[in-house]
Amino acid sequence: MHTCTFVCGLVFSVCACADDDGTTDAAIDSAIDTQPDTDAGPPPPPPSEPGRHTVEVLETRQVVPGDGLPSEAISMTSNNNLDVIRHDGRVYLAFRTGPDHFAGPEVLMHVVSSDDELTWEHEATFDFDTDLREPRFLVLDGRLLFYFSILGTNRFRFEPMGVRMSERLADGTWTEPADIGMTGYVVWRTRTERGTPYMTAYLGGEHIYLFDGMPLDVELRTTTDGLIWTPLRTEPGYVYRGGGSEMDFTLDDDGNLFSIIRNEAGDDTGWGSLVCRADAADIADWTCVHDPKKYDSPLMFWHDGEAYLIGRRNVTETGRYDLGTPGATPTITTVRYQVDYSNSPKRCAVWRWVRDEDRIAYITDLPSRGDTCFPARIDTTDPNRIVLYNYSSDINGPDIAWNVGQEGPTFIYRHVLEFTP
Repeated sequence: MHTCTFVCGLVFSVCACADDDGTTDAAIDSAIDTQPDTDAGPPPPPPSEPGRHTVEVLETRQVVPGDGLPSEAISMTSNNNLDVIRHDGRVYLAFRTGPDHFAGPEVLMHVVSSDDELTWEHEATFDFDTDLREPRFLVLDGRLLFYFSILGTNRFRFEPMGVRMSERLADGTWTEPADIGMTGYVVWRTRTERGTPYMTAYLGGEHIYLFDGMPLDVELRTTTDGLIWTPLRTEPGYVYRGGGSEMDFTLDDDGNLFSIIRNEAGDDTGWGSLVCRADAADIADWTCVHDPKKYDSPLMFWHDGEAYLIGRRNVTETGRYDLGTPGATPTITTVRYQVDYSNSPKRCAVWRWVRDEDRIAYITDLPSRGDTCFPARIDTTDPNRIVLYNYSSDINGPDIAWNVGQEGPTFIYRHVLEFTP
């Protein structure tokens, strides 16, 4: 969920390389002056398009901070990036905690486990004296593996350094995190589909906030041992090159792929997201179309004949990230859209893929606001219910702008969703 830090950080980054004619300053001033009036209250959500199922949030409760956590799992102000998995009768939860949303040396990554999701036991804490993000579990041949990305300590920069992996051993200990050889990458999702382990990852994330126009590579990888991950496409290694970064996918009953790529940096297709698909015969050969909305932190899954997406919703009249008002250069355009987006309220929402139109349709919001949306999912014994873990600013608090929420406390919540035909 790596987005801009402060709006002033964005403006500083671009003004530092502005042309002498002042074009950059003027464009940024224009973007700031046209921010939505959040004091007037958020607009109503878009019309729901439930498709084959209605989706209802049956239950929500706070987990982090919480009385059920062990004393070793110290919780700081900001609790955000997370993952969850069920393995050998227990649920494992990993979460990042720090003084705020941004990079810093105080960040910790905790892993806890539970057999009832009420009382948790401490499993491990990872501390590298730098920022840690994107915790990801994977069960491979009965082994529980845990991946995370290492970043820097500068709150105004995004500095991917690589991916580490730790394994839970039979005695309950975790191995020393090993470098899996993906220097500069950010791992986004790890999952198993039809018996095959997959990782989605991207390279070049630092360019998003350097505003230098350099492309990013989005990759789909697989592994046999959990340590060495190879791209499904050998030439080129990426499934998409451009402004995309965070990406998730799901497979339908026939093995066809449906995917969302967050396109925050922008490219020839525009800004926002890319809605992609691939045939079962070659799921690494993608065809994509532009979507002006930006579904940050995408989580995709297949349920009873439809592809679903959990991702961030921009709470404005249009919900768009791509405002259709480009600046004099792509850099100015990117900053204009970043500033507008940062100053708007947010939700974490449930969406679905409209298959015959290759578009994403809104269904409903999770209880969420402010700084929110980094979902993870586990199944339940009821085939029509799933459990989602997600983070948010206080769901009963004021409906603040996203950049305000990033400075304040955030909490991890557990939601139960029901899909009704």
